Amino acid sequence: MMRTDAPNRRRRHCLLAALWVAGTLAAGPGRAFAITAESVAGIGITVADLDRSVAFYTGILGFEKLSETENAGPEWEKLTGVFGVRFKVVRLRLGDETLELTQYLAPRGRPLPQDSRANDRWFQHVAIVVSDMDAAYERLRAAGAEYASTSPQRLPESIPAAAGIRAFYFRDPDGHFLELLEFPPGKGAARWHPDRAAGAPLFLGIDHTAIVVGSTTRALAFYRDRLGLVVAGESMNFGTEQEHLNNVEHARLHITTLRPREGPGIELLEYLAPRDGRVPGTPIRANDIAYWQTTVVVDELPGDTTRRGSRPGNAAAAVTLTEPTLGQVRAMIVRDDDGHAIELTALR
Repeated sequence: MMRTDAPNRRRRHCLLAALWVAGTLAAGPGRAFAITAESVAGIGITVADLDRSVAFYTGILGFEKLSETENAGPEWEKLTGVFGVRFKVVRLRLGDETLELTQYLAPRGRPLPQDSRANDRWFQHVAIVVSDMDAAYERLRAAGAEYASTSPQRLPESIPAAAGIRAFYFRDPDGHFLELLEFPPGKGAARWHPDRAAGAPLFLGIDHTAIVVGSTTRALAFYRDRLGLVVAGESMNFGTEQEHLNNVEHARLHITTLRPREGPGIELLEYLAPRDGRVPGTPIRANDIAYWQTTVVVDELPGDTTRRGSRPGNAAAAVTLTEPTLGQVRAMIVRDDDGHAIELTALR
């Protein structure tokens, strides 16, 4: 199994966006293959100012900087689908999880729409678990972080799967949504309940990344049936607390959590109401600030001609990359029905 802490392991999070598997892993019966997700190895976002973003994530949220690289040249142009590309990548760690920040020096992509809402289809965030919500909230307030929720919300007993969880949405310097989570006793992994008296850190790690989907059924056909993630739970979330958490009036969500064998989960958010969430007018490219990418380590790539005798009709070819500690790996980018980018990586 691929290690999630290999140096520079995830520096490619934006490098393969041109290799879109247009429907090969999409919903619908009849495909003859299935793959197994071994882990979610990292989550990446595109930022406008790397130094500013690193200062925010390390100085306020407790992330540790692991590495910084800079890349340019024809091979990167081919992989990103962005001509004349030069970019820098910083890899961060919080607890056992990693986050990658990528700044495109050339060419610059589009900014995040300033009126982005939590029910827009391009929405994605990471949920950062904290040991003390009140202390974490006060740190964000003192730092002048932009709110996305009205205030921290405690989800009510009327939502059994989430009852007692405290949550708060806020934004990073580029406007990306982030979430703070505090689990009550009996909910969440054991490591999210450290001994505070023993000096547990305030920010503990990343529990999941959440994405807005148009249809839970279609999304499950992709993430569960094609990628092999396992459904770990689901709930119907509604009420004034949920509305003020998402800052979406009359919000009613069907939430489904999927888990790999290792790493953070992927949470599907289907807004049953309101149904006015927007879809991107044009595809989001790797150098656009709205771009997120989730890296999933799999047992093999779908339709990889180096591993199979033939490739399904519309699959993109995989790319061979050399990792510093792992040697050669095979990687490709796929998109779900809503356009969220997933990098699939397999040991060769």
